[in-house]
Amino acid sequence: MERQTSKTGHPGRLDMLATFKAYLARRGLKSTHQRDLIVDVFAGVGEHVRVEDLLRRVKRRDPAVGYATVYRTLRLLVDAGLASVRNFGGDHTRYELRDVPHHDHMICEQCGTILEFTDETIERLQDEITRQHGFLLLRHKHELYGLCAGCQEKAS
Repeated sequence: MERQTSKTGHPGRLDMLATFKAYLARRGLKSTHQRDLIVDVFAGVGEHVRVEDLLRRVKRRDPAVGYATVYRTLRLLVDAGLASVRNFGGDHTRYELRDVPHHDHMICEQCGTILEFTDETIERLQDEITRQHGFLLLRHKHELYGLCAGCQEKAS
């Protein structure tokens, strides 16, 4: 199968679906039309998504898909290493593609908007600080909480 890459440079839907199907087969689980559809929609979302939001998108293509099927499929994607679970506070867990370039987050505490950003200066400083302390950095997450421009505008 030809490797498909999205406009953001992330592995495409075909790769993700093939990897997911191989994972299911190794675990002795069935590949179903509904699971395939959920994976396809999730791969195209391109943002942090709640189960409810993904369900709404999936139902546009197949109204018979239920919440539990979306939730279980997302858990399988996490177990397969294709998705990451993110919790930015609040009541809702969000999911994002796992194989994305490193990025950090700004989270609006009013409306819940999540803005992704990268900054080489921050990355260099983190590396420098960990070296100074003899610390081997394996992974990190950088989250900034505040108010987005839209919520600031509404407040004034």
